[in-house]
Amino acid sequence: MANDKKIDNLFFLGWVTSIIAMFGSLYFSEIKQFIPCDLCWYQRILMYPLTILLGVSYVRKDWNISLYAMIMAAVGGSISLFHYSLQKIPFMGEHADFCGQASCVGEYINWLGFITIPFLALTAFIIIFVTNFIVWKNYRK
Repeated sequence: MANDKKIDNLFFLGWVTSIIAMFGSLYFSEIKQFIPCDLCWYQRILMYPLTILLGVSYVRKDWNISLYAMIMAAVGGSISLFHYSLQKIPFMGEHADFCGQASCVGEYINWLGFITIPFLALTAFIIIFVTNFIVWKNYRK
């Protein structure tokens, strides 16, 4: 019984993280008027469906989706890590000429010298991956 509550809470944490990430990205683009670069769009493409998938799965208490959520979070996290590397590693940023209207190396925010939008997305993807990994691992038992 205690294990079921742990799984429920972890899955809920992953879902809430995806919701916060989705609304955070919408805040930056719609309210602050930051134009998303191409890599930001790819991250959104992977984050937004997670809010629906994890939400429906949470309501139905269907933990089977955790494997698919881990895959989506791993791919999204990889894109976020690459994007963050373009911003923070000078050598990589010099060769980032594949982005569209907005530059992938541009930093709309830079809190504490290291927190940028891709860093926030990476953090969300890591939280979603880890919580779903624990759920998946415990659910298989």
